[in-house]
Amino acid sequence: MESHKSSRREFCTHALTFVTAASLLESCGGSPTSPSSTAAALPVVAAAVASNAISINIDATPALASVGSAALVQTSNGNYLVARVAQDTFTAMTAICTHEACTVNRFQSGTFQCPCHGSEYNTSGTVTKGPAPSALKRFNTQFTNSVLTISL
Repeated sequence: MESHKSSRREFCTHALTFVTAASLLESCGGSPTSPSSTAAALPVVAAAVASNAISINIDATPALASVGSAALVQTSNGNYLVARVAQDTFTAMTAICTHEACTVNRFQSGTFQCPCHGSEYNTSGTVTKGPAPSALKRFNTQFTNSVLTISL
């Protein structure tokens, strides 16, 4: 009879732990795998780092072809957000959310969104909606002859 009580007690303890964890995730804005945002995932662009710079041929990168577009640039050095804010002007910043270091990977109407807890940043990297405490780190860009260079 004691083993039946023990099994029931273990079950109740595990069930309570699960309910508590689910409540904590809900109060934090959801789980990383189920974002509440309807923003589209950013297109991914692979790029190489050489001499502390990333070079991207924009003519060969449809994701950044038009003003108002954005992409998640993946390198061996990390992930970067790039937005085309004017015909010859781009912004680049780290893709690591300043709240809990999730990768910011969604974009809609000029706003980057973190899928983990809903932080939002404009195309300059400034926080427009928390819980992120600070802006994304920005990098200098140069656009010449259809090549975007991001200085790291």
